[in-house]
Amino acid sequence: MDRIDAHHHVWDLAARPHGWLDPEPMAPVRRTFTLDDLAGPAAAAGVSRTVLVQVLADLDETREFLGLAAASELVAGVVGWVDLTADDVAGTLAALPPGLVGVRHGVQSEPDPAWLSRPDVRRGLAAVEDAGLAYDLLTLPHQLPAAIDTVRALPGLTFVLDHLSKPPIASGELEPWRSRVRELAALPNVYCKLSGMVTEADWAGWRVGDLRPYAEVVLEAFGPERVMFGSDWPVCLLAAEYAQVAEAAEELCAGLTEGERAEVFGGTARRAYKLPEAAAGSR
Repeated sequence: MDRIDAHHHVWDLAARPHGWLDPEPMAPVRRTFTLDDLAGPAAAAGVSRTVLVQVLADLDETREFLGLAAASELVAGVVGWVDLTADDVAGTLAALPPGLVGVRHGVQSEPDPAWLSRPDVRRGLAAVEDAGLAYDLLTLPHQLPAAIDTVRALPGLTFVLDHLSKPPIASGELEPWRSRVRELAALPNVYCKLSGMVTEADWAGWRVGDLRPYAEVVLEAFGPERVMFGSDWPVCLLAAEYAQVAEAAEELCAGLTEGERAEVFGGTARRAYKLPEAAAGSR
């Protein structure tokens, strides 16, 4: 199987500041993480290729990630950042090196819950569609109504929901997240990443059973053909090692058929991001 980790990061603290790492709870991951750091754990989990996802609202970071991808057999594609509200999003995207498969913005940090519905943002998203790229939705549950409206308004654009939209796993609440995710999943142009769950659970005491109700919602609502595994490494290290995240995903998908598991752990990501075929011998 061409096993794909559809969501991870790297960051170099010597290259640029990462203010989001300043709060004390983030201390365990407040250091530089490279692709070399990822290679061993990924290989041990059977991962042959990955999707590298932006961290900062910084076009230079995106260019650097594309350079990393070009030099690495591990990274199959990059989800980068561009300013969706700028006048020339299309020109910015066209000027980037090869390897970009998607765009993401940290909507979760926007104070306006309807940020995705702004005309200038929608114009930028239309440019992403025209470029043949996907758009990753990094939202919180209260921002899902705007996400639903946006996905519905742009039926030709492929959307990918990151981290199940960060449901409150630690508290065990399901509503209104569940109803909103089901409404989103009813739209055929959106996929969902089975990622980021351990850091929404109790970091020190989570169990697979805590994650299961949320995983079951997305697997049922989207179907395995629109769900993809992502580690969210190294953010996941706040609550779990890479191997633990991969093992939890395997356990959550144990009831699926072999073909359905192949979708979650590879096929879905290949389609959603239009990833190139794996090189011979890399599977």
